Order: sequence, then C-alpha cells, then structure tokens
Amino acid sequence: MTPTDIHHLTDRYVAVWNEPDAERRRAEVHELWSADAVHAVRPPEEILRTAEGLGFDRLVLQARGHRALEFRVSRAYEEFVAPGIFVFRSRGNADRLGDMVKFGWEMVPREGGATASAGLEILVLGPDGRIVSDYQFVEG
Repeated sequence: MTPTDIHHLTDRYVAVWNEPDAERRRAEVHELWSADAVHAVRPPEEILRTAEGLGFDRLVLQARGHRALEFRVSRAYEEFVAPGIFVFRSRGNADRLGDMVKFGWEMVPREGGATASAGLEILVLGPDGRIVSDYQFVEG
C-alpha cells in the first residue's frame, strides 16, 4: 500500500460514517472490514468517569462482525450526521507501520465552527487490505 493508498483508505473510512444511503453504507462496511473484524472504542473521559463511579475499572465498547459494525456506523450516522448538524472528517495525518494505519479524525459542525469531537483511529489490516481490528480513542 502506497501513502496515497493509505489516504484513500482513511478517506473511505471517514466517508462511510457520513454516507446517507443505508445500502451504500452496508456495502462499504463489507468492503472496508473483514467479516469477523472488531471495532473497539475507548470512550471519552466523562463516560469513563461515570463508569468508574459505577464500579467499572475499564470500559471498552466493542462491535464485532459485519452486522454489529453496520449497526455501529448507522447509529453514529443517525445520531450525528443525519440531523444535518455534524460531519466527520480525517485530519489528513495518516501514517503506516507494517500492517497498521493510524490517523486522526474529527466531528465538526456542517456549517463550520469549532471541532465538537475528535479521536485517534488505529487500524490493523489483514492480508487482503481489509480492516481486521479497529481501535478508536475518542479524545473529546
């Protein structure tokens, strides 16, 4: 994979979270992630503090497999993008080390303005170039 391919991958990754067409979203999930891929999310600090107050010492949210990934992506789209308030975008800082790709993303108001949320994504790719593990660190 060349550096251009890395940016193409991260652009496609971010685009699926903004995709309004449910069938296209579904198809893209199947193209980007392997059938048994896992998407693990480290939630923002305020969620971690709330969980800690309930007695949880570690909180990792996971979606495994195409069906769960489709639900995860669709739910994020419905909550943040569909109302017309936010869009997701890459920070354009993708880098690769072996079979891993890392990049930053942000959720910004569609009409412009300050970043509402941001995070770091670490993708582990399989031999076919599809994502087998997807680690998301929500920074705020």
